[in-house]
Amino acid sequence: MRLWRRVKFIFTFRKSIPFFKDFFLSKEVALTKKLASILLIAAYAIFPFDLIPDFLLFFGIFDDIMLAAIILQQIVKMAPSSIRHKYEIDLK
Repeated sequence: MRLWRRVKFIFTFRKSIPFFKDFFLSKEVALTKKLASILLIAAYAIFPFDLIPDFLLFFGIFDDIMLAAIILQQIVKMAPSSIRHKYEIDLK
C-alpha cells in the first residue's frame, strides 16, 4: 500500500509544486527544515544511489523513483499542518 502511494505521488507531483513553493517560502517552516530538505534533494542529485543499475530499463529507474518519492514524502512530513491542510495532504 505504501509503495502504491509513493508511485501515485510521483505521477501527481506537478500538482504538488504549489505546496513545495509554500513550504520553502513559509515563515512557519524552520530554516533548519528548509536546509535539511535542500540537502536531501542536493545529495540525491549529486550522489544518486542505485540499488539496481539504470540500464535494466524499468527496474533500474524504479529505484530512482522510489528514492525520490521517499525524499519528497519526508519534506511533506516536515511541513506544518497548516500547509498540509491548505493543500489537503494526508499523511496516512
